[in-house]
Amino acid sequence: MKAFTNLEQSCKLAEILPLESADMFYHYNVGIKSYYEDAPRVIQVNNHFTFFHRDIPCWSLAALLSVLEHPRCFQGDKPTYWFCGCFDKDKLYHEVEADNPVDACVEMILKLYKLNLL
Repeated sequence: MKAFTNLEQSCKLAEILPLESADMFYHYNVGIKSYYEDAPRVIQVNNHFTFFHRDIPCWSLAALLSVLEHPRCFQGDKPTYWFCGCFDKDKLYHEVEADNPVDACVEMILKLYKLNLL
């Protein structure tokens, strides 16, 4: 099961969410062939971590859920059918679906951002 945001999702969320809400990051290696590492690194608690210029913050499922107000993430009737729902500040319930819980949470954050509710 997917446990964290991919690089593309992380870039989108970095424009929306506070960087302090991320609990991981994709490190950019500079060298003869510069590249982003395939797997993110975990940010240590109380590490006073500072991102380097090209590092990209990354969010685990737990970090994504902590961003949402009253989140509900659950599996539907098929293994590849996940829902993420939450209440906004007006107590309206919003819901999205995806193939896995991380993607569902990302889609919910993007939806709430577009609705100006995040």
